[in-house]
Amino acid sequence: MSSETANTRDRVRALVREILESVPPEEAAPSVDREPDHVMVNSIRERAEREYDRDESAKNLITEDDLRGLEPGSRVRISENAKFTPLALDIVNEKQIQLIKKAPRIDGLKVSSVGIGADHGGYPMKEQLKTFLTQLGLQVRDFGTNSTDAVDYPDFAYAVAKSVAAKHVDVGIVLDGAGIGSAMAANKVAGVRAAACYSAALARNSREHNGANVLTLGSGQNSFDEVKEIVRTFLTAEISEERHKRRVGKLDAIEREA
Repeated sequence: MSSETANTRDRVRALVREILESVPPEEAAPSVDREPDHVMVNSIRERAEREYDRDESAKNLITEDDLRGLEPGSRVRISENAKFTPLALDIVNEKQIQLIKKAPRIDGLKVSSVGIGADHGGYPMKEQLKTFLTQLGLQVRDFGTNSTDAVDYPDFAYAVAKSVAAKHVDVGIVLDGAGIGSAMAANKVAGVRAAACYSAALARNSREHNGANVLTLGSGQNSFDEVKEIVRTFLTAEISEERHKRRVGKLDAIEREA
């Protein structure tokens, strides 16, 4: 290689180095930590799914200290007979805090888990009833529907009945407009004894005399307070007398022969 060629190459290299050194270094792009976003999203979702933001239901007297730090519009669970100090009431009013009364515990519950379902007509009451059942300490499995869009009641009655027959839940509750169609659908499932009940007396009879394991309700037939009483009776009654057990045994025998 001639000395002239070598000199040219050295000059080019020096020029390239000079140009590179004159360019300011690129600033590193700020690192984006997405984890807080996920935490925020999850936190919002969890808050939306909770029925309350703070549980003070173990106290008979709620003071201002029990409500400090709550955001406006927060939901506080309280006992049915809770009383408030004047300052606590001021905080409730100023922050528009929602007070959610804990349903009194039912003594003598005969079940620990409930499957629940409804068609579009029964959907709003189903959502109310789910909260009531959860507050009683029961495990609740929801089989839908999940909106007021029109659906067919046999689909949801069948889903609940299958879960009861498979012993995935202890009893089932199904709501439609009248309760009759869902009872007919549920009773097509072997091992299910569904009863449409419009009163607490019928609910007790269906359990104590007929061993009913699915309760069907008409959302257009009873108020929610009446439904709660019917459900409460259904969940605290059970078949016990031998004569009734014998008769239910005959129902089972008819089902096997059909």
